[in-house]
Amino acid sequence: MSSPAAGRPGPLRIGPLEARAGRPVVMAVINRSVDSFHVSEPTAGSAVRAAAHAQEAGAAIVDIGGVRAGRGPHVGVEEEIDLVCPIIEAIHSQLPGLVISADTYRAPVARAAVAAGARIVNDTWAGADPELPTVAAEAGAGLVCSHTGGLDPRTDAHRNRYGLLPDDVVDHALSGVLTLARRAREAGIPAERILLDPTPDFGKNTRQSLLLLRSIARFAGQGMPVLLAISRKDFIGESVDATTPAARLPATLAATAYAVEHGVSVIRAHDVAETVDTIRMIGAITGEAEPMRSVRGLR
Repeated sequence: MSSPAAGRPGPLRIGPLEARAGRPVVMAVINRSVDSFHVSEPTAGSAVRAAAHAQEAGAAIVDIGGVRAGRGPHVGVEEEIDLVCPIIEAIHSQLPGLVISADTYRAPVARAAVAAGARIVNDTWAGADPELPTVAAEAGAGLVCSHTGGLDPRTDAHRNRYGLLPDDVVDHALSGVLTLARRAREAGIPAERILLDPTPDFGKNTRQSLLLLRSIARFAGQGMPVLLAISRKDFIGESVDATTPAARLPATLAATAYAVEHGVSVIRAHDVAETVDTIRMIGAITGEAEPMRSVRGLR
């Protein structure tokens, strides 16, 4: 199936927050799962402090997750709610300027999360629970529409194929997220609260993920904001032979700069300050933003 060609990007509007192509925002990652591939927050207090630090560093959104995306110990619905909802409630109360996203693929968790103060449901498993759009719509929340190539939640890619040609993965991913976006619209979520996420690494090998990033402008041109979650991922590491997540920051920032230049509105990141600086630098080069300071040659 051929997917639509790129047109005009659409803005993200969640309460007072607005982001758009050329003026993206950072979504900070806060993991409550005990087996996250990068950094986990072991206590509620440390998670709230991490959110405060992220806000100070320039994040506009914090994404709270209680279940590791990949394989790992089983986490039940009630356990996931207990891991994330007290954090969401505390951040909502103590840091009212932050937009809170709940990283979950389960409708009961999403329902509890929006009741606690979340404004975005970040569904990284491509509508595995068909009730998520209804939950988000009833709460006036945003919804992330992702692409996983048909994988069940918390499973890993293995020789996924999307057609006869390498570029077919782009058509497949774009068609998939637009199908989910249509369902979100039918549930009552406006386009400005629907985020398209091509979801590199999920159901994809490194070459397929790179093709998606190379074609990110097609996603950004569908009239809805695009979220890109690439921070320290495996395809980043394999691209530069950085075998551990700790070694992948420079390559992540290079990929972030490319994404910002090609229309992404939200960058999900572990390293907030560095990502904010990358966005500011691209904005200064393109003229979307003024330099933070400009005194050289003037005094």
